Amino acid sequence: MPIKNVLLPLLGEPSEQASAAIEKCVAAAADWGAKITALAVAEDIWVRPKVVISSDVENAEEAHARRSVTDVNALLATFKEATSRVTVRAETRLHKFAPELIAPSVAEFARFGDLTLLPVKSHDSRSEKIIEALLFESGRPLLLCPEDRAAELRPELENVIIAWDHSARAARAVGDAMPILQAANSVRVVTVTDETTEAIMQSGASLVDHLREHGVYAAFETTPVKGSSIGKVLGIWARAHAIDAIIMGAYHHSRLNEIVWGGVTKTVMGAPPCWVMMSY
Repeated sequence: MPIKNVLLPLLGEPSEQASAAIEKCVAAAADWGAKITALAVAEDIWVRPKVVISSDVENAEEAHARRSVTDVNALLATFKEATSRVTVRAETRLHKFAPELIAPSVAEFARFGDLTLLPVKSHDSRSEKIIEALLFESGRPLLLCPEDRAAELRPELENVIIAWDHSARAARAVGDAMPILQAANSVRVVTVTDETTEAIMQSGASLVDHLREHGVYAAFETTPVKGSSIGKVLGIWARAHAIDAIIMGAYHHSRLNEIVWGGVTKTVMGAPPCWVMMSY
């Protein structure tokens, strides 16, 4: 199924990096011929009543609430400017949610699209909370756009790797990413492992055969961990081979295990090395 309807949540403070990420997300949607909906989210903060006197100033809650609306309006302005420069169908929505309802509300909106494009800050707890809500509650895949690397990203996802760990979630990610894989010029299936067993090789070969049935001609290879972490190895490998996007399943191990001990998902979503498409 082609990608025809994507969601772009706009949260946080405007910055040069955030603007670059918004522009790249808009360009990616335009490249797919998809409609892109910007969901601008401001924090709806309850402000305690106060006695107003001549020397009174805005309290912290009111100042924060006003700043949140100002910030999302600035992000919306960037989005509108970006959509004016390309041929793309675009829509904007502005909503206020209580801070604790932002993540689940964004996930609910994402259920009515094919894909969520999400600009993310490096090692940012708020970004991780939104990512997890989208993974567990939207039922849709998401494509992470690292703000700190946005300026160097290409909106055309031509050089793609599948991070293949033989899991059901990785298989789901491959299915969700099929339109991207079919449009790519180069697709590689990569398994990070120190043990190249017959089962691993057979699994990779089987995926390559499956992709060929969908018109995707991929190559399979393994790369060693060498005492590092799989997430870091994927990032190094992606940068070394000028990869545009990584396709991967999320949380192969239990979510609690990854939160406590770390894991591929936590590593990659904490600092995406390029575009990263995740499915759960």
